[in-house]
Amino acid sequence: MKRWLHYIDSTVLTMAILRFVSSFIELTAAILILVNNDVKKALLINGALAVIGPLVMMASFSLGLVSIAGQLSIGKFVLIITGVILILIGVLK
Repeated sequence: MKRWLHYIDSTVLTMAILRFVSSFIELTAAILILVNNDVKKALLINGALAVIGPLVMMASFSLGLVSIAGQLSIGKFVLIITGVILILIGVLK
């Protein structure tokens, strides 16, 4: 196991850990929804998840972009940032 982790890029590992944390939060929210068994509370929990999901996505994108920033042209970098912004607008509106 230690050998396997040694070969993983630290940025990729951090991005994966962020996704694992996000998954744990989602699973916890699903359990809370089932335990509470109330539509109003379920909507509140889903509302909180609507904020957490894009934040995790932005953090993950940011880590990846910082890691490959030297390999991208400015045009591609602007396109990626524009795409992320459009995704956030679509999710939050």
